[in-house]
Amino acid sequence: MWNLGKRLWKGGGRESRHAFFTFDRPLVILQSDDWGRVGVRDREGYESLRQQGIQLGQHPYDFYTLETACDVTALMALLRRHRDSVHRPPSMVMNFLLANLDFPRMTACDFQEISLLFLSHGLPGHWRRPKLFDSYREGIAQGVFYPALHGLTHFCRAAAEAALLNHGKRGELLRSLWQAETPFIYWRMPWIGYEYHNPDKPNPGFLSAETQQLLIRRAAEEFRKFFSCPPRSACAPGYRANEMTHQAWCECGVRVAQNGSGAPRHPHFDDCGVLNLYRTIDIEPSSRELSIEKYVQLAAGNFARGIPAVVSMHSINFHSSLKDFRTPSIRVLDEFLSALEALHPDLLYVNDEDVYRIVTEGKFEAAGETVSIRCQQHDADAATARTR
Repeated sequence: MWNLGKRLWKGGGRESRHAFFTFDRPLVILQSDDWGRVGVRDREGYESLRQQGIQLGQHPYDFYTLETACDVTALMALLRRHRDSVHRPPSMVMNFLLANLDFPRMTACDFQEISLLFLSHGLPGHWRRPKLFDSYREGIAQGVFYPALHGLTHFCRAAAEAALLNHGKRGELLRSLWQAETPFIYWRMPWIGYEYHNPDKPNPGFLSAETQQLLIRRAAEEFRKFFSCPPRSACAPGYRANEMTHQAWCECGVRVAQNGSGAPRHPHFDDCGVLNLYRTIDIEPSSRELSIEKYVQLAAGNFARGIPAVVSMHSINFHSSLKDFRTPSIRVLDEFLSALEALHPDLLYVNDEDVYRIVTEGKFEAAGETVSIRCQQHDADAATARTR
């Protein structure tokens, strides 16, 4: 055995930018963003926004709220019903945001500044989700949830502060939303940006290395408080990350970076020594009609190329309190996983940390047993390959 992560890529040489991995078994990874982030505060908040003249209902994210314990328990039950070739259930990678806006404190200062309430301290203002945090931890204990780092906030704080200072329509919209205890509705206000990316800054718009480091370090600290373990995988809000983001993640112990979908790409290490995974299948029942057959075909294409099928399914798909996205989403995911299990008897459900171990050690642990995987590392032209 040889440690690919440290021996080949830590130094950031040419090979680190081009080497990639393939696997001889069908690997399925479920990745899901935005857990722990509050949105429209159920029916009361929804009606409050409508009374302020904000016309809702035009887009699925007008109904984004926050998962309930029942939503999480239903997802947990679904995942527990499925098994792969080694009798292991899927382990959904859940990317958490570790802070929400502290609406009462911001109201007290007439929304002149932004205050955060960390998830470890509960939910802000009138938000109520009994036993929600317990349901997260139960799923983690059962092995069907794998917590990962999304960030502190989904939006760019500097962009929001600039909008407040300008006292224009942007600031008015923010204050209207915050009075209803809703942080933002992104499709209506893309100028809010993403945590590490300010769209009002000159291209490429990323925050400085120092600022990103401070944000990520604090997020990692809050992650440890909430989950009693450090983050090993991370996904930047909006997938807006650069080398400075990856370096800050690496310094906090993150070993896997999750990237958005596009043309299928193989896993590889970057110059920071972080393993990059790319989403290959977007299943978003909240926003479009689905064809199970289409997604099964996409997964088969991934497997044929030795690429894991990395499935993206955002948390909104399991919400039910404002609009029932959960029922159709559970059905779609159930049918999709059942089809994969029937067509691929050697299928393995893995999470991000499992893939990191496969790449660096050639194996991972499942239900107390070691599962060995044949993993190949290819050069840029794929003309040569080393097998572990």
